[in-house]
Amino acid sequence: MAEISNEMIMALRAETGVGIMDCKRALLESNGDVEAAKKLLREQGKELFSRASEAVEGRVASYIHHSGKVGVLVEVDCQTDFAAESAPFKEFVKDLAMHIAAAKPRYIGLEDVPEEVLRQEREIYRHQAEAEGKPPQVIEKIVEGRLKKFYAEACLLHQPYVKDPQKTIEDLLGELAAKVGEKVVIRRFARFEVGRNE
Repeated sequence: MAEISNEMIMALRAETGVGIMDCKRALLESNGDVEAAKKLLREQGKELFSRASEAVEGRVASYIHHSGKVGVLVEVDCQTDFAAESAPFKEFVKDLAMHIAAAKPRYIGLEDVPEEVLRQEREIYRHQAEAEGKPPQVIEKIVEGRLKKFYAEACLLHQPYVKDPQKTIEDLLGELAAKVGEKVVIRRFARFEVGRNE
């Protein structure tokens, strides 16, 4: 049995848009053969999205908290209006708007975090570790660990889903792509809270 690394799973997920657990199962069943895993996913009805196809359809959803003090607009795109009109897609967009209201993400993914913000966060974590008297050889590991926690709090794709913290928004996005058989992209969002500049 070939050893299946996280890198292999994430590479297959990035290539196919299929959920992480499905990618892992397919790689295990195909003994680590990526092409066989892709074939297996297709046979299971988890249609792979084409990198060439642009996500030009989709939906915009809104959510206003019952207090009237928090509101969200979010755009999620896919490739066809057929997918955009499907029940799983509509439900995902609606749930995503509610999640954004509750979880207060600042960015969509890691690549959206400005370099300046990352630099500042690293500096703060380094100073904290030094103040705690941590030895120099472990400070970098501590900084990277705290940075992961920062991503899980600040980046929408890396946040645990408020209704099911065992899954991240990225996991749900992959599952939705598998259900609708298309590439699905969270394009943008805006979160408003009375008295705060987001």
